[in-house]
Amino acid sequence: DPAEFASYDDSGITGHPYCYVLEAGSYGIYVGSDVRSAKQAASWNAQELTVTQTLACRAGAVTKMNRIHPVLEDGRYTPAFEPVPQRTGDLKAHILENLPAATAIPDRQIHWEQVRRGEETLEDFVAGLNPAELDAITRGEGKMRSSLGVDGNAGILGGTTEGLRQKGVPVVTTTDGPAGIRISYSTSLLPCGTALACSWNPALVEKMGRLFGAEMAHYGTDILLGPGMNIHRDPLCGRNFEYFSEDPHVSGKIAAAMVRGIQSVPGRSACPKHFACNNQEWMRNRNDSRLSERALREIYLKGFEICVKESAPLTMMTSYNKINGVWGHYQYELVTDILRGEWGYSGLVITDWWMQSSADPNFPALRNDAYRIRAQVDVLMPGGKSNFSGDGDGSLVQSYLSPDGITLGEMQRCAKNVLRLCQKLGK
Repeated sequence: DPAEFASYDDSGITGHPYCYVLEAGSYGIYVGSDVRSAKQAASWNAQELTVTQTLACRAGAVTKMNRIHPVLEDGRYTPAFEPVPQRTGDLKAHILENLPAATAIPDRQIHWEQVRRGEETLEDFVAGLNPAELDAITRGEGKMRSSLGVDGNAGILGGTTEGLRQKGVPVVTTTDGPAGIRISYSTSLLPCGTALACSWNPALVEKMGRLFGAEMAHYGTDILLGPGMNIHRDPLCGRNFEYFSEDPHVSGKIAAAMVRGIQSVPGRSACPKHFACNNQEWMRNRNDSRLSERALREIYLKGFEICVKESAPLTMMTSYNKINGVWGHYQYELVTDILRGEWGYSGLVITDWWMQSSADPNFPALRNDAYRIRAQVDVLMPGGKSNFSGDGDGSLVQSYLSPDGITLGEMQRCAKNVLRLCQKLGK
């Protein structure tokens, strides 16, 4: 598809700001075992500039910095620098214009089994949950190694309280990966992500994913926390072995193959991670990945985009780090606008394990879980306010009861995402 050669214009230099554009000129296709020895095998010409996709400024830079820019001098390109375009738009107004409406509370008690049988709707079931139950269903049970799942699990979601389970809400078990299932039993040790990508063989990776899913089913785990698919930005990143490549196209294709394989087994979900720009282990839950919107879209999001569009993962995990000043688990523009809006993702979004406490700079009445829910990051995992406590911090209900706080419609929206996952898993 020629559109795959398009570049994202985040400055408007082509006359088409916030668009993917295919510029006029000759495009060569090179084939070989490495970049240095590759030979041109084909070429094609674009006669005029073509806009292939019109988008909007999302999650752009908020810090002044420069980027490398080629300058043509005496027939040769030399490196120069230009300012990185800064984020534009009124995010607060954009969010307020797109708040979801609440579903009216039904005049009857509904059990989840009635939804399973098609006698009641998921929407009416969610509408019957009170604020405390909506808080519970949008957090994990609290700690890892839940007694409600296979021994050694990473935590459970869904039916996290006795009250929810009495209403029939099923328990969904997560287990760590991605190079095998990490539980308190002997499981298969599988090749790491980099080794899989080196195969250049999506069909083979998909076949291995099916075996992976079958082993998940054998041990009774529902969600595998993988594949990891961040970009190899620096060879010193401590988790590069889990990730696929420095190339977003390779990363996306191999990740999509793994997801398709795992999810071909009924009742199993993959969970691509860490969305997004998690490219270092040092201070991984404190660092701020600052980059241009073009670099964000063309490099760090592109693999995720390919994976989402080609394999429809049922679950996605956010990253620990900030992306242009906002923690991944609060990033409305990445999760609601890009992932769900632009890419059409309809699955569940969970946090990486625990999150950083923060208030929403645009909405002071929202902090922590309320801030996360507004971004449509559906579930805090493993659910407690810290790795020393399995209890929630009460921030969601507190915000709901406050003027200008979180809305009932937003809480219901995330609860629906949780229960849609349960439906897709056959629970």
